[in-house]
Amino acid sequence: MYRFRDAAGGVLYLGRAASLRRRVASYWGDLGDRRHLAVMVPRIARVEAVVCDSVHEAAWLERNLLQRRLPPWNRSPSGGQESEVWIRLSASERTPGITVTHEPAPGDQALHFGPYLGGQKVRDAVSGLARVLPLGYAGSRPGGAERELARVRGASPAVRAGLARAVIAVLERDPVAVAALRAELSGRRDAAAARLAFEFAARLQAEIEALDWITAEQKVTQQERADFDVHGWADGILVRFEVRAGRLSGWRLRDCGPAAARRYLAEPPPPAWGEFAQRNAKLAARLRPAHIIPGND
Repeated sequence: MYRFRDAAGGVLYLGRAASLRRRVASYWGDLGDRRHLAVMVPRIARVEAVVCDSVHEAAWLERNLLQRRLPPWNRSPSGGQESEVWIRLSASERTPGITVTHEPAPGDQALHFGPYLGGQKVRDAVSGLARVLPLGYAGSRPGGAERELARVRGASPAVRAGLARAVIAVLERDPVAVAALRAELSGRRDAAAARLAFEFAARLQAEIEALDWITAEQKVTQQERADFDVHGWADGILVRFEVRAGRLSGWRLRDCGPAAARRYLAEPPPPAWGEFAQRNAKLAARLRPAHIIPGND
């Protein structure tokens, strides 16, 4: 994630990129279909950035920031076209299975995982999960055709609990479970390609990529609606990340000496946040201009 500020500290534009150097340099070259930004470029006084742990995490951070405040040169308040969805897992005797839903229904006793961005990606991931771990066929009362499909796929009420545990392990990003599922899908893809079933191989590849998407590191939007701040400090720059209602929705920079920084860093951050904050404080120090211009995020 990166943002441009003007000389007064105002945020001009927010974006995300795989390569910060190449992306930022592109604004001083041929803007192509971004020509409306040409008027903005001379006003850029400073670049700030946050390195995320996955593309999925960067997509969420962009969405959160744009929904909180839309900079003048960003056109979309939604943070892109990815929709917010959840994965619902039911291990009930009559209706086991995994499905995609837009939000958990009040009173629903099933397990919900997420939220995730990208409805199609998540549906592809669920397809891959169900292909290898056919929980939906392990109900107690399958019909005629469904009973035969369950037999072919090795599903039955006797293995329902085990299938549910295996799916949960993947959705909780257990590395062994994720690697096993990915290896199985990759083997089936390669076998399909070998017999020239290229459409099916492409389908399996889409499921593998979607599995990578939902199991990648992603902490900037959480189920728990917690409020907290996380600080990082490097070379005179203090970075504060603001999590509100479980969503990282702001980050701020300020000049700060080591003595003053100690009181902000005294409280241990939540798991996974400490390295994130410190890494990005070091990046902020590298990108620092002659002095930090106070401004709103």
